[in-house]
Amino acid sequence: MLKAADGSAHPDLLVGLGRADDAAVYRITGDVAIVQTVDFFPPVVDDPYTWGAVAAANAMSDVYAMGGEVLFALAVAGFPRDMPKSIIAEVFRGGAEKVAEAGGVIAGGHTVVDPEPKYGLCVTGRVSPDQISVKGGLSPGERLFLSKPLGTGVVTTAAKEGAAPPEVVDAAVRSMLRLNRVAARVTRELRVRGATDITGFGLLGHAAEMIEASQAGVAIEASRLPLLPGALDLAEKGHWSGGMKRNRRHVEASFGSRLQIAPGVPSALASLLTEAETSGGLFFSVARERAGEVREAFRRHGEECWEIGEILPEPVIRVTP
Repeated sequence: MLKAADGSAHPDLLVGLGRADDAAVYRITGDVAIVQTVDFFPPVVDDPYTWGAVAAANAMSDVYAMGGEVLFALAVAGFPRDMPKSIIAEVFRGGAEKVAEAGGVIAGGHTVVDPEPKYGLCVTGRVSPDQISVKGGLSPGERLFLSKPLGTGVVTTAAKEGAAPPEVVDAAVRSMLRLNRVAARVTRELRVRGATDITGFGLLGHAAEMIEASQAGVAIEASRLPLLPGALDLAEKGHWSGGMKRNRRHVEASFGSRLQIAPGVPSALASLLTEAETSGGLFFSVARERAGEVREAFRRHGEECWEIGEILPEPVIRVTP
């Protein structure tokens, strides 16, 4: 039984402060639970509508990581006092239309004056208590999957520096705008127990959270990793966000010798694994005998998914060429 925020036992708080996860889950009835999360950040692209839509997709991703569906959201935002209202309206429009695409609705929100603009959502979703995915659900022998390519961090960083080709930026934006709704549907269909979404801590940072929660390890085959067009080239040129170095230091300090990156893995690719991502894919595992069902389910829903490794019995991170 998990502990509520005040330390007391609460039988209906299925996922909360007792362990780190992507969202809180509270049981309403025997077959219905509420999923709750909040996320917001400064602009990652220049266009205000696109920023609003990307921020909304990123916030809703935590509901999808828990296996849920979006019901409604409250907008949370801060804008400079002198920011034109037309720009603010576009940010809100982008977020509202992305929530509508998810089958939900913006039901309200709160805005404050802030010298640095920020926008995001407090999202409420729904999930059946027997279909919840959590970070601690990994089991040895399972196969690992990722539902979106990596590289949004280096692309958006390079774009701010004027160094990313327009077609590379466009591909990254399309990826950030794509909801993880299909991925969540597949994880529910296959009763996936171990899942998270890849965002600010990067692939290895979020994998580390799952390892600590599950006490099982991950083995990742670098050659199987999906990358956004141009991402590796920009990485090789050093267009890293500040988050990459922080994430790398954190994983190295936490895992020490349990972080095993083979010498044959290119250094730029290894660093990409700790680069911060925005609105990344779902990272999940299924029993080896059901791996084919994952690939077929994604094809049936018209999306791609990549099998990138397996779950190990020992709590390590192992990256091979």
